Amino acid sequence: MVDKTFGAKAHKALSKRGPLCVGIDPHAGLLRHWGLSDDVASLERFCRTMVESVADTAAFVKPQSAFFERFGSKGIAVLEKVVAECRAAGALVIIDAKRGDIGSTMSAYASAYLDPASPLSCDAVTASPFLGFGSLTPMFDLAEAHNRGVFVLALTSNPEGASVQRARRSDGRTVAQSIVDDIAAVNEDAEPLGSIGAVIGATVKGACAENSGSITAVREHTHGITHATPQSDSAHDLMKINGPILVPGMGAQGGKPSDLKRVLGRAAAAAIPSYSREIARQGPSPAAIKEAVARTLDECRSALRR
Repeated sequence: MVDKTFGAKAHKALSKRGPLCVGIDPHAGLLRHWGLSDDVASLERFCRTMVESVADTAAFVKPQSAFFERFGSKGIAVLEKVVAECRAAGALVIIDAKRGDIGSTMSAYASAYLDPASPLSCDAVTASPFLGFGSLTPMFDLAEAHNRGVFVLALTSNPEGASVQRARRSDGRTVAQSIVDDIAAVNEDAEPLGSIGAVIGATVKGACAENSGSITAVREHTHGITHATPQSDSAHDLMKINGPILVPGMGAQGGKPSDLKRVLGRAAAAAIPSYSREIARQGPSPAAIKEAVARTLDECRSALRR
């Protein structure tokens, strides 16, 4: 049923709990900041406090898989527990793994995160389209079968990403725009939101064509999608995504709530601002973490007028 799709659940979560994703990124520096050692026992303590402090309030929780993987199987076991406990508390869990491969390997990654029978089964996972957008099809298919979601990297805020994401294809579109258009094609006609989302960094400059004045420069019809081809090196037409937009880079990385509409334009209506260090550094006090979550959520709501 439509109301069971990830897109529908994401839309409901944004409406009910509000526009906020809290990242759980237990890197060594944060553990030290909490007065903890860099070991599995400290990882468990950090995660237990974070889950208890945010999972019943934030609409989305996003554990970064790498910070668990570095501890091997014991770290993965902690991640499994984080996923299960956050989901039990009503949060939608996005595992930030940025997986990307082809064929049977991609199918295996899809099963690891999106199959309900997997110990790591979550609500959505991040994925990299570097091997071609079509390489993600096994993940999209399993997401559809089990009402899960996939967030595809489109415009990331790291400076290194620009050389690839802003490169122009033979049809004049940037690589990032082609990814956005492909996401739009998958989400076409989905209501209230499609289940394939985009990842667009909060600190990306000139991401949105409607805010750059270039959106009306050229109109094309490609793969059934009518879109604007930006005539600058930076502007992109984000309006056709019709899916949730995960916005990392908030807080400690420089992104502010006031940046959301500047970066996304009207597409900000589906924004999921993601904060990690900004909130986690308020620990180890659960009360301080909860206060930071409430304050940040209010700021994001105000900026997006939700």
